[in-house]
Amino acid sequence: MQIQRIDVMRQSTPLVKPFKTALRTVFQAESVLVRITADDGRVGWGEAPATIVITGDSLESIESAIVHTFTPLLIGKSLLAYEQIIQSVHQAMIGCSSGKAAVDMAVYDLVAQACGVPLYQFLGGYKDRIETDFTVSVNSPKEMGEDAARYVESGFNVLKIKVGKDDIGEDIERIREIRSRVGDRVKIRLDANQGWQVKDAVKSIRRMEDMGLNIELVEQPVKAGDIEGLKAVTDAVETLIMADESVFSPVQALEVLQRRAADLINIKLMKSGGIYKAQIINQIAEEYGVECMVGSMIESRLAVTAAAHFAASKKNITRFDFDAPLMMLHDIVDGGVRYDGRVMTFPDDAGLGIRNVRCQDGMGAVS
Repeated sequence: MQIQRIDVMRQSTPLVKPFKTALRTVFQAESVLVRITADDGRVGWGEAPATIVITGDSLESIESAIVHTFTPLLIGKSLLAYEQIIQSVHQAMIGCSSGKAAVDMAVYDLVAQACGVPLYQFLGGYKDRIETDFTVSVNSPKEMGEDAARYVESGFNVLKIKVGKDDIGEDIERIREIRSRVGDRVKIRLDANQGWQVKDAVKSIRRMEDMGLNIELVEQPVKAGDIEGLKAVTDAVETLIMADESVFSPVQALEVLQRRAADLINIKLMKSGGIYKAQIINQIAEEYGVECMVGSMIESRLAVTAAAHFAASKKNITRFDFDAPLMMLHDIVDGGVRYDGRVMTFPDDAGLGIRNVRCQDGMGAVS
């Protein structure tokens, strides 16, 4: 089974409401779609959102990398030698982790199809269903409390709260309002997206501990490159601290783990460059006794399906952040992972189980 053709398209889908974090405000989900066709007619799908403030990748840079750098390397290559394919993609250029991820997931889709099993089974098959949290984006305390209550009423029992956008005292008011609206049985996770200074983070997390707000974890409280600061926060508080933007690569994961700079690691395919490297990060973390979460950017159900297959396949991945498709006004994917409230299940189809992706570009409808 050889790669015969690679097609690249764009899609843009409005969100139900703007998604606000400490780093950006998003009104629509924009991404590059990749379709790899094998010589036996099978099709593998991948997706890469443009998240410039995190990965540095734009729609234009992703497209260019796939069309001009990766495609010439891959045409005619045997998919059953997928290690060679993925290694060549990672060695072909520095950066563009999102573009690499899109190609990676399409390759894994095809390889699992060739083996006749769903991708999560091909990768390890540890679970056949997972549960996602739901994210409350940054707004006024009142609006965030209302949003949180609505998500809990719709069946979610774990909330991820975005903070770090402005005054840290306002963040505490946001959490207090949300906790008062959802009660004590709902898990609350905070994601500061690098928005706090070290001393402010320590002071605020300790204050929330003293207030009994029962925060499960705080994700990336300080700047991505400040590993010393991340460790200082981790050492100073009882609450679990999770590294996100500090860990793109296995080498960065190893540094964080060796220095005990975080209690948990958040793996995202768009940071790691796909499933291949994500597996290495998770394996290193498991050896250190550190659990992982798998999350996503603002991605459609295509990329989230690939991330969910990876996450379900591994014992050490214990937390799941896959709510992005639920924030979108339209679903562009036929097949793939299914949502029943917070519960996500997988089709019996081989590979990703994606039958069709609907978008509009210069070539018309994709099918």
